[in-house]
Amino acid sequence: MEVTRLFDLLDNYVEKFPDQAVALAGKVNRQWLRYSIQDYVKEVNRLSYAFIAKGVKPGCKIGVISNNCPEWNFFDMAIMQIGAITVPIYPTISQSDYKYILKHADVEYVFVDSKELVRKLQPLVADNPLFKEFICLHEAENAVSLADFRALGDANPNPEEVSKRKAEIKEDDLASIIYTSGSTGMPKGVMISHKNIMCQIIDIQHVPALWSTTALSFLPLCHAYERLLVYLYHFRGISIYYAENIGTIAENIKEVKPTMMSAVPRVLEKMYDKLFLAGKTQKGLKKRLYYWAFELANQYKLSGNSWWYNLQHKIADKLIYSKWRQAIGGNFDLIVSGGAAIQKHQSAFFNAINMPVFEGYGLSETAPVIAVSRRGKNQREEGTVGPPLTCVEVKITETNEIICRGPNVMLGYYKAPDLTAEVIDKEGWFHTGDTGKFTSDGLLVITGRLKHIFKTSFGKYINPFLLEDKFSKSPFIENIVVLGENKQFATALIVPDFGYLKDFCKRHNMPLLENEELVKRQDIIAIFQREVKKFNAFFAPHEQVKRFDLIADEWNQQNGILTPTLKIKRNVIQEKYADRIEKLYK
Repeated sequence: MEVTRLFDLLDNYVEKFPDQAVALAGKVNRQWLRYSIQDYVKEVNRLSYAFIAKGVKPGCKIGVISNNCPEWNFFDMAIMQIGAITVPIYPTISQSDYKYILKHADVEYVFVDSKELVRKLQPLVADNPLFKEFICLHEAENAVSLADFRALGDANPNPEEVSKRKAEIKEDDLASIIYTSGSTGMPKGVMISHKNIMCQIIDIQHVPALWSTTALSFLPLCHAYERLLVYLYHFRGISIYYAENIGTIAENIKEVKPTMMSAVPRVLEKMYDKLFLAGKTQKGLKKRLYYWAFELANQYKLSGNSWWYNLQHKIADKLIYSKWRQAIGGNFDLIVSGGAAIQKHQSAFFNAINMPVFEGYGLSETAPVIAVSRRGKNQREEGTVGPPLTCVEVKITETNEIICRGPNVMLGYYKAPDLTAEVIDKEGWFHTGDTGKFTSDGLLVITGRLKHIFKTSFGKYINPFLLEDKFSKSPFIENIVVLGENKQFATALIVPDFGYLKDFCKRHNMPLLENEELVKRQDIIAIFQREVKKFNAFFAPHEQVKRFDLIADEWNQQNGILTPTLKIKRNVIQEKYADRIEKLYK
């Protein structure tokens, strides 16, 4: 059958993979609850019937605020197949963002996965005249329970109306409004059509190997990249298991043994660091062999290696890498990395140990993929995000900005034609705000963020992205932000990797202190002075970090410093640490 609307994925699934025993699975009370494709379709239809019984019309906006679980998909498909609009919202954003989005998007109903969220959101919708009801996964005050909502659908089956509405929906119709995570300014509602996403699924359908049958999902489904991949899994009949939370990923990998998953670079960096630190417990020859294999993996090249390297790699794989894979528990065909650039040596490392990393690039506004690594000759290389999608035109402007045009580009920002006109020009080119270049093989390399490039008071330009990327290679550094706009020189705020730092202190008989005390010690500051000096050597004198401050705080989503996709909110950093930044220039 032809798949042109997102809900067509279910009919296609039933037709091509009718025997799929596990389409979706999530944990309830520490036990996997699995749904076949037939179960999935049944759940979707009963929710659609309930919405119709409630009087939901085509174009109605329905919010989904939930951690990853099968119910997220049930509501998403049930909403779209009756012509309503899914508004996915991160369950970790601020109260002010919740209030803004719920009102700005004209949301009438919201599915939430906890009674705590109902309590949190109830006051925020009090002045929203369009809002009607919360639907909660569990019993909750001021909400209808999912069990009761399902019962409403069961009591009011209406397959004829569902079929009628599905037939009236076109591929260019609005399917979802995705609010940007807001690293700067207020969130913007990105209007995504069915075609925006389906054109990409058709384009990348052969990226997973045919034997890839099981996916683990842990990045938020509100994240446009993860959502696209989940739709791709539907198209390919791949079973989806939802991790309980980010802290149980290792355990869930061992249970599920996935062939595919997505990740952001920070997750891969944590895995890399954990494997590195594991070698510290080894002794003598075993320790030397461990780190020989580790360094060998860092030098792996996708473009090809010498016969001598391949011989060493074969030995390392038998003695070391196979044990790492067994310890991790996966049987990976590929890991898709997006959201930010992964460091070259770490990409090489995972490729070498047979956990292939395929990098991709895009934005919510491009639904979201612009380019992604592919299988085949010259289609994948460390430090690149692969070639552009075949359905997308990509150009590099005179200012090195990446612009693109194609069926993946959003319909526009909801209720904001002026903001839409700022990013989509009259010829249909979407201006990403990112800078980049192409390799000789036509693979895209991301070099920075146009708006983040700043000028010092001496008129010298600095790209903080390049410095931050290089400095992040230090095992001592968890996060770093380079600053200096209109100042005499560049400075940095550095959050140490306290796990690595404390292990270092233990191995060198240095006092083990709390984070706040550690960053004040002169011997610790001296370590970071050496690290800064080492990495400064890669840059011109005017680009180098002249002063820095060590930060003991954790940067996370809860304190508003990281976006849900783990990007640093530079404006929040500058406001929160304004006094400390100012002292760096005195």
